[in-house]
Amino acid sequence: MERVKVILNPYSGRGLGAKTKPRLCQALVSAGVDFDLAETSGIGHGLALARQARLDGYGTVVAVGGDGTISEVMNGLAQATPLGETVGKLGLLPLGTGNDFADMVGCARQLEQAARVIAAGKTRRIDLGHALVRTGDQTIQRYFDNNMGVGFEACVTLESYKIKRLPGALLYVVAALRALNSYRPPHMDIHWKTANHEEGRHTEKTLLVSIGNSARTGGAFYLTPDAKLDDELLDVGIAKAISPLRVLFLLPKTLFGKHTTHSALTMLRCRQLKISCAEGLPVQLDGEVIAKQADRVEISIQPGRLEVIV
Repeated sequence: MERVKVILNPYSGRGLGAKTKPRLCQALVSAGVDFDLAETSGIGHGLALARQARLDGYGTVVAVGGDGTISEVMNGLAQATPLGETVGKLGLLPLGTGNDFADMVGCARQLEQAARVIAAGKTRRIDLGHALVRTGDQTIQRYFDNNMGVGFEACVTLESYKIKRLPGALLYVVAALRALNSYRPPHMDIHWKTANHEEGRHTEKTLLVSIGNSARTGGAFYLTPDAKLDDELLDVGIAKAISPLRVLFLLPKTLFGKHTTHSALTMLRCRQLKISCAEGLPVQLDGEVIAKQADRVEISIQPGRLEVIV
């Protein structure tokens, strides 16, 4: 097979990436994968390495790490790919805390099996989310493969960064409880356009807006339980401002996707979404906060643009 670029985050899974490196290399060699390996050294490095790999002519780039690492590598590939062309091929070796995207796309968790999947090279085309996030005069352009959250959901992500010892979904449950103490829902102006070009609007104090390309986020929370990676649509959940007590009542239901009929929620599917907030609000993509005080966010879907090895 062709020579592939492997980008490893040694810090993923609280250091699991570094500990797994020898076994990773052996698994790839045993599977017959001809590869060059590079390690990330900090936030954003995976993006830069992937962009350069694409410019250097690698047809396949493999991300080894959690959702954040995978998203960085995907963004690097996307930045180096002309509009209208397919982004990829992207291989996955999940070693993170939540591994939402890898699970939702159907990637093997077991390392040796995942290496054999990469060697086989069978791919799947899925949709790619695109976001323009504006804070004052600064505009950030990013893609997301799994999920995007505005407001409380991103505040939970910020709280999760402060927690060092808890595993998986429990980390995000505790982070959510902490975020409830400090987060004050701002007034948001939300405008959307459906696949049938029908328009809708939501203007009031809003707890969160969760945009799902897949069903799951945070390792266990099915905030957009009906989302599919290849239906050419974004599933959106909008929660209006409610009391912390009612949030605590709703939170367990999100573990099973049973919250969607609650009166505080608006669930919809669309291709374009715009959010404005004069107060500023936090924004996360694929589990990484990219802005803490965004005043305008524009989100769209690029159907079938990402090619993933599964």
